[in-house]
Amino acid sequence: MTYALIVLPFAVVTAAVVAATARRPRFGRRMAASGLAAAALILLTAVFDNLMIAAGLFTYPSEHLSGLRIGLAPIEDFSYAVCAAFLLPAVLTLLTPKERA
Repeated sequence: MTYALIVLPFAVVTAAVVAATARRPRFGRRMAASGLAAAALILLTAVFDNLMIAAGLFTYPSEHLSGLRIGLAPIEDFSYAVCAAFLLPAVLTLLTPKERA
């Protein structure tokens, strides 16, 4: 099983939960904030994953990877950060009661 297939359920759940919040107030604002958070998490993942891989703390078997890398870090590693940046605010939105008009 490849890492892309492992990530797929997380991406599908993230997309579904975010879509479920599309009609909630401030959706665009939340997506913009999630995009900024995702950018920060991608940057941090790039820096620290590359440092940890370079230090030999862990490796990835190449047969399970797409082959795309940012430095030493496989592109699949970044998907968890992106999912977290969008999924967590969407879950919080769903758990927050709707405002009554």
